[in-house]
Amino acid sequence: MNFESFSFPEALLRGVTEYGYKNLTPIQQKAIPVIRRGHDVIANAQTGTGKTAAFALPILQKLIENPKAVAKANCQAVILTPTRELAAQIADNINAYTHYLELSIVTVYGGTKMQPQALKLREGADIIIATPGRLLEHLIGGNISLANIDYLVLDEADRMLDMGFSTDIHKILQATSKQKQSMLFSATFNGSVKRLANELMKNPKIVSVGKQNTTAETVSQVVYPVEQRRKRELLSELIGKKNWQRVLVFSATREDTDRLTKELNLDGIPTKAIHSEKNQGNRRRALREFTEGKLQVLVSTEVAARGLDIPNLEYVVNYDLPFLAEDYVHRIGRTGRAGKTGVAISFVSREEERTLKDIEKLIGFKLKRIMVPGYEVSSRDLLLKQLQKRRSFSKNRERSDNVREQIVAEKSMSGRRVKVNATKKAKK
Repeated sequence: MNFESFSFPEALLRGVTEYGYKNLTPIQQKAIPVIRRGHDVIANAQTGTGKTAAFALPILQKLIENPKAVAKANCQAVILTPTRELAAQIADNINAYTHYLELSIVTVYGGTKMQPQALKLREGADIIIATPGRLLEHLIGGNISLANIDYLVLDEADRMLDMGFSTDIHKILQATSKQKQSMLFSATFNGSVKRLANELMKNPKIVSVGKQNTTAETVSQVVYPVEQRRKRELLSELIGKKNWQRVLVFSATREDTDRLTKELNLDGIPTKAIHSEKNQGNRRRALREFTEGKLQVLVSTEVAARGLDIPNLEYVVNYDLPFLAEDYVHRIGRTGRAGKTGVAISFVSREEERTLKDIEKLIGFKLKRIMVPGYEVSSRDLLLKQLQKRRSFSKNRERSDNVREQIVAEKSMSGRRVKVNATKKAKK
């Protein structure tokens, strides 16, 4: 099914077509008609399936077909998203869709100055794309009112809650119109997401294009068992021997990210890092160089797990497994997007085998293991058995030593008794 079959306004269809869209993805086919009819929607779809167009296009169509002047410091639609990267990406997409339309779109997120954002918000906007924390700051500052909004979208709702935005989101919801149409998009549905949906929605329609918490079929997934201390060595060897290009690597901490970046560069692999302590300019520059092919590897903490749309990303490497099994789904969703294929590689040490089992339980199948000669790692179960044997041997040896000491002590005492008795007899 193509976009022309959905009878979008000509100016909107022209922008969408020039952006390169031809056929609708499954989530777009299912979500757009339901949103058009005015229903609240709970949508489950993996990253890279066209979610932005699924909620943005029907909203844009309604704004075009029912135009109204926006008052100062007011807006018609709000899209909440967890990260500045995702906010910027959504803004880029919507600006492309509306290239031939006169709609005002304002993006607000942290890491940049408040005042320029405040000036734009006070003028009023058709659509605001924001991270929860920064939008709440503007609400408290009186720069924007949400009392009259018609549409509210929570994109990557699970991630926003995971990042601790629950309180901010609830405060924002309290400031919105009760008559709004609400849309919640999420790749996973845990208890907190369901509770949020129950609070937000009025008789919502459920839209899903696959099992919850599953990975895209376009992504091949493999595991490399390896000792933690040898992960960097293995990563360099695989990149070099297999000539991997466009590799997004996830590391556990900012310190590990910087250290790995330094070591890969010393190995002759062009690499940069992005994490929360990097300023927005540095992060944008690293992403641009990576997208343009000037960097072979981009190393990141969890900050890049959502929202980054990197064209033709070939490989995602979990240098360290994520703390939450659900985050595995989001990480590897950076590749295999828009119908293209990708590869997800996970380095797993003995200490991470329990986390790997949680991931496999979540996605519903066992991941293929690849053993690299020279990097073999013994299994956790085998080590536990060996440890139990050592402990058992140690206890037995300790018992033997105790028995031996007891026998020696008894012999010694017996010898003393004999000597004492002999001395007594001599005196008599």
